[in-house]
Amino acid sequence: MPTLYLIPTPLGAAPLGWVLPEATRQVAAQLTHFVAERAKSARAFLKAVDAARPLSAIAIAELNEHTPVAELPGLLGPLRAGYDLGLLSEAGCPAVADPGAELVRLAHGEGFAVKPLVGPSAVLLALMASGLPAQRFSFHGYLPAKTAERAEVLRQLEARAEAEGGAQLFIEAPYRNQALLTAILTLCRSDTWLTVACDLTTEREWIVTRPVAAWRDHSVPELNHRPALFLLWRAPPARSATFRPRTTRRSVS
Repeated sequence: MPTLYLIPTPLGAAPLGWVLPEATRQVAAQLTHFVAERAKSARAFLKAVDAARPLSAIAIAELNEHTPVAELPGLLGPLRAGYDLGLLSEAGCPAVADPGAELVRLAHGEGFAVKPLVGPSAVLLALMASGLPAQRFSFHGYLPAKTAERAEVLRQLEARAEAEGGAQLFIEAPYRNQALLTAILTLCRSDTWLTVACDLTTEREWIVTRPVAAWRDHSVPELNHRPALFLLWRAPPARSATFRPRTTRRSVS
C-alpha cells in the first residue's frame, strides 16, 4: 500500500546524525515525491540526507498556511498513483502545530497507510527537560500577538495550569520572544513555574526552569530570533507545599 511518511527534520544547525536515526534518513533519501512547507528548505534537507536521485528528479509540492483547503486533496496525487509520499515540516515533526495535519487526516480518509518516523519534537524535548509534571500537559501553539489579547490568554493559561495540574506549553514567532518573556514576568504570579527552552538540539541549547520570582531576580537572556518554547505550571493547592521541581539547565551560551 502506498504510504505517507511523516519525516522529522532538524530543529537547528546540528549534524543530522545527532538528531535523526539512520532509518529515518534512509527513507527520506529514497522517496521521489514530497509535500513540504518550503521547497527550498526541503531540497536542502534532501541534499543533506544524500538523496538517491538528483534533486531535479524529485517532485516537491508546497503546503503552508497560504495553501487553499481545496488544493489539499490534489497533494495526495502521488499516493493515488502508487508512489510513497514524504511529508516535511519546516522544522521538527510534521503535523504538530503544522498545516500538514490536514493532509494526514485526508490520507487516513482515503485509506492510505500513514507512518511517523523518529526524529526531534521540540514540544517533547522541552517538556522532558523542564522538570514539570508531564502526566498531563497542553500545547497551545502561538499566543495572540496583540498585547491585551496575549495578557488575557496568559492569565487563562496560568489558571488552567493550577486547575488541571498540568504544564501549559506555547510558542511565539522568534522575533517576538523577548516581548513574550517580558509579558510573562510582568503578568504571572511569583510562584508560577516558568520554563524557557530555546535552540533545542543545537550547540546554543539553553533550558531553564524557575519560579517567576526567581526569573525576575536573574538577568534575562536575549531570546529574539532564537526558536523557543515556553511552559507554565502551578502546583495545585494540595501539592504546593511539597512539590518542588528542580531547576533544569542543560547548557548555557
